[in-house]
Amino acid sequence: ISFSFSAMKIFTGIYICSKCGYELFSSQSKFLHSSPWPAFTHPIHSDSISKYLERPGAFKVSCGKCGNGLGHEFLDDGPQKGQSRF
Repeated sequence: ISFSFSAMKIFTGIYICSKCGYELFSSQSKFLHSSPWPAFTHPIHSDSISKYLERPGAFKVSCGKCGNGLGHEFLDDGPQKGQSRF
């Protein structure tokens, strides 16, 4: 993400990779979560991220263009049953 922000504040627009500027998430997919990190339900494009299984229920997530580390995808931890949290 290209700037500092509070996980509880919703910014309107597109969240981009801090390294290459590639589009990662839309503010439309952002939701409030008890985690101190920003939370999204899905990436903006199918190729916005790359991921690999780090442990059961969690994928390690990177920028789909440059490989910059972004964090994790947690399965079944989104705002609705069956949704992921990025």
